[in-house]
Amino acid sequence: MTGSHAFSSSLSLTNRNKTMFILSTPPTFFADPTLRVSSSKPSSSSSIYMRSAIPPSPVAAASCSSSSLFSLKVKARDNLASPKDFPAKMAATVSSRTFLNAQNEQELLSGIRKEVEAGSLPPNVAAGMEEVYNNYKNAVFQSGDPKADETVLSNMTVFLDRIFLDVTDPFVFESHHKAKREPFDYYMFGQNYIRPLVDFRNSYVGNMPLFIEIEEKLKQGHNIIFMSNHQTEADPAIISLLLEKRLPYIAENITYVAGDRVINDPLCKPFSIGRNLICVYSKKHMLDDPELIEMKRKANTRSLKEMAVLLRSGSQLIWIAPSGGRDRPDPHTGEWVPAPFDASSVDNMRRLVDHSGPPGHVYPLAILCHDIMPPPMQVGKEIGEKRVISFHGTGLSVAPEISFSETTAACESPEKAKEAYTKAVYDSVIEQYNVLKSAIHSKKGLEASTPEVSLSQPWK
Repeated sequence: MTGSHAFSSSLSLTNRNKTMFILSTPPTFFADPTLRVSSSKPSSSSSIYMRSAIPPSPVAAASCSSSSLFSLKVKARDNLASPKDFPAKMAATVSSRTFLNAQNEQELLSGIRKEVEAGSLPPNVAAGMEEVYNNYKNAVFQSGDPKADETVLSNMTVFLDRIFLDVTDPFVFESHHKAKREPFDYYMFGQNYIRPLVDFRNSYVGNMPLFIEIEEKLKQGHNIIFMSNHQTEADPAIISLLLEKRLPYIAENITYVAGDRVINDPLCKPFSIGRNLICVYSKKHMLDDPELIEMKRKANTRSLKEMAVLLRSGSQLIWIAPSGGRDRPDPHTGEWVPAPFDASSVDNMRRLVDHSGPPGHVYPLAILCHDIMPPPMQVGKEIGEKRVISFHGTGLSVAPEISFSETTAACESPEKAKEAYTKAVYDSVIEQYNVLKSAIHSKKGLEASTPEVSLSQPWK
């Protein structure tokens, strides 16, 4: 569910006398990495997202070795009050379930203030919660849904409850995080939260038969890599929402390469917990704190090994954004275009999948959804961005895989081959993106289809 370059440029992994490299990747989406390891304890009152009546295992993450925990050693940033600063009064309020018990907007918002006064909620996190509530409410009401007020209250009570629960009982991500589906289904929570923001009447999927072909390859044990642009924290949910009707297996089984910022923001974290992630430290922020550089590099090495293990097992679908971050509009024209791909990122990911054993395929993927939850205009160092939320059409498209050997046959050097292949993948993403843009922003709908990108609405 956010970003910048993920792996440092010199990372490598030697396996069976073959050296495999991976460089950068993004974020996609989301608490303070210094926090203790503990299990979440969903309330029985949140039964709309409960998949099992079995209680959570006691401190499941505590059994993991410290080296397998992704963010354990990162110190709190000065501008983000850490929940560890509020230990004295936490235990007294964590069982009150303030937000799930709210019956209306007034009770929900007063609950935020009550927990701040009780010392259980950092004021800056509380301010973010209130801001998101108001922006989400306005966006859902844009949809014209006659039950918008019920939808907002239902989704926001659960969302605020999950934020508060994690502040009081924090979850720590491992290098390879598997979506937490029981006893609380974080995946469905994310889907249900983002769904009211998508204008499905003005949303489109490009080349649906290719997605079906990809699912067949996965069932045959092949590995699939989506080389994609990246627009918002909601990208994973958008991808799943546009595919879940016809291809629920793909929708639920993508593994996202996620930058560290998506697991460091309290307002993003509940969505991240519901996704399969390979957690990495962003290359763009690798040098922000000199004291943490070595720890981040070691964590990225562990993540690289986790990815290699995954790929050796086959039937893996991995999403990566070689741009190393979210797209942003041109400061002069205001036009949104996919950010350029980093050639080393593309080449290293391609080599990694080629050396994994099972057959591997790289597909260019384009996503257009920036209107729903646009990122800040500029990349910032600090955690805690303003959330702008809207109701809007979205788009997703995949193109045929691009053969490295065919694309680079005339190249005179490995460097030129790397650049040529990256350009071919990126150009394919741009081509698909422009078709989606024509369909959604220019209001051409299905008529925007081209011989290369056939649009459909598979949820109909």
